[in-house]
Amino acid sequence: MSWTVDAHHHLWDLQVTPQDWLAGEPMAPIRRSFLPGDLVDAVAGRVEKTVIVQTVSEPDETEVMLDYAAGCDLIGGVVGWVDLTGPEVEAKLEDLLQRPNGHRLVGIRHQVQDEPDTRWLCRPDVRRGLAAVGAAGLVYDLLTIPSQLPAAIETVAALPNVSFVVDHISKPEIAAGVIEPWATDIANLASFPNVTCKLSGMITEADWQRWTIDDLRPVANIVLEVFGPDRVMFGSDWPVCLLAGTYADVADSVNELTAHLDPNERAAIFGGVAARVYGLSE
Repeated sequence: MSWTVDAHHHLWDLQVTPQDWLAGEPMAPIRRSFLPGDLVDAVAGRVEKTVIVQTVSEPDETEVMLDYAAGCDLIGGVVGWVDLTGPEVEAKLEDLLQRPNGHRLVGIRHQVQDEPDTRWLCRPDVRRGLAAVGAAGLVYDLLTIPSQLPAAIETVAALPNVSFVVDHISKPEIAAGVIEPWATDIANLASFPNVTCKLSGMITEADWQRWTIDDLRPVANIVLEVFGPDRVMFGSDWPVCLLAGTYADVADSVNELTAHLDPNERAAIFGGVAARVYGLSE
């Protein structure tokens, strides 16, 4: 596999799938629809495959994303949503996989970051749903904030047969310069071989107007050290990244943050790891 892969981006049509999280003045710059053609324009040939990731906890959105993937050669995989706590989670997963475009489903995600219970991942019904995701041959994307990392560590330890991917390096407080306890917890999470991590979402955790590469470097270096390049993947988080920078800004920043690595290590981060973990194919 020699592609360059963007392992994390979003698309939405506000006329089809409302995005309530876009309410409020700070979100105004991205409060519009972003469709496959916009993605192609934003990427501008920088990557050859992408993974589209869910944004709302609605089953219909997953079907829309599967249709996007079927109609856009750039999109190699879909990370969708099911209700992990529902009694029919296995049937819901099977239904998605049996759809005409179901083979493009590579993972599942839930907005754990929005759950008020910091130990939501430890609930028995959630663990049962996560086990079903793994049994279906799918990856689970962990969208957590630092206070939820201890629960993530316990859950990953309890489910060694599930492949987990940490989104946005679990959102450390870059703008505030707060490293701990995130650094210790992310290292503990990285000790489990069934976990990989996306080097994504960093500029939107930094100061949107004034961030620099030096603001990102401390957390990026920690992730690269504890996971190793063979378990780290590049993700743009476009179009959310537009709140703080362009697609090119994100790609260039990760390119600079990994410039010290050898070509094989960089090839893993910019494609190999995502292709392996998500099972991307031509």
